[in-house]
Amino acid sequence: MKTTHKIILATLAFLSFTSSFAQKSNLEKNLKMYEQVWDDIVNQGQLDLINDKNFDPNVVQINPAGNIVGIADFKTYYQNFITGFSDIKFTVMKVFGQDDNIVKHWKFEGKHTGDFFGIPATNKLVNVEGVTLVKMKDGRIAQEQDFMDNSVLMQQLGLTSNPENVNIVDGLYKSFAIGDIPTVLAGMDANIVWNEAEGNSYADGNPYVGPDAVLNGVFARLGADHEYFKLQDIELHEMSNNKVLATLRYDGKFKDGKAYNAQAAHLWTLKDGKVVGFQQYVDTKKLADAEKR
Repeated sequence: MKTTHKIILATLAFLSFTSSFAQKSNLEKNLKMYEQVWDDIVNQGQLDLINDKNFDPNVVQINPAGNIVGIADFKTYYQNFITGFSDIKFTVMKVFGQDDNIVKHWKFEGKHTGDFFGIPATNKLVNVEGVTLVKMKDGRIAQEQDFMDNSVLMQQLGLTSNPENVNIVDGLYKSFAIGDIPTVLAGMDANIVWNEAEGNSYADGNPYVGPDAVLNGVFARLGADHEYFKLQDIELHEMSNNKVLATLRYDGKFKDGKAYNAQAAHLWTLKDGKVVGFQQYVDTKKLADAEKR
């Protein structure tokens, strides 16, 4: 009886080991196949690999806008990425799984040079990361669900603005108000293009390119020419394409000149948290009249 019991336990242990080994072997095959297929599809543009050899005939791409079902529609969906972008680099940063379930952490880089789900080319560079949950079936891809921050992609395409832009510009105005000019300059891109309003005496150096040019051509002259110069009633308005419009008033007095209070507007353009463009609009006649000695 004891011998029979031992044989049964040994058999169960062997079967368990064999099953575990087979599952591990299948998982390794799935992972290898999955990585290779998507590398060839995206990086090599081999869309024809979306076929019934690599994908289940009823493959599903779970999508908030409506699931994509079947190989033909699955292929059409991913066609947008291949033809919508050039210089594509798709990197699987990490992939792991259990049984027939796979998790993929990926990065997609490219230049938007073609139609992308109806969005005309913007020629913008994108660099986004995401995670995909995958289900395999009999060695083929049966289901995928992507998770990524679409707002980041839209910002990089220039279709929506960075929500931090208003806070960044607000911080620059607050720094200017207390005379912290180094912080204001630090908020500018190295190649910022700054334009004073036409008719303003400081427009003689337009465009001022780079923070040093703005410092010497605008800020230093403001300080040298004025007894005081303040910004009042600042209101910030978020615009599209990473622009912020500020409406405000100038309250100042020229040395050996007159005091003035003039309506003004500033259009700021930002990229990656830095100011890359500035355009001033102001009542230049009021400034000119006050500047006369």
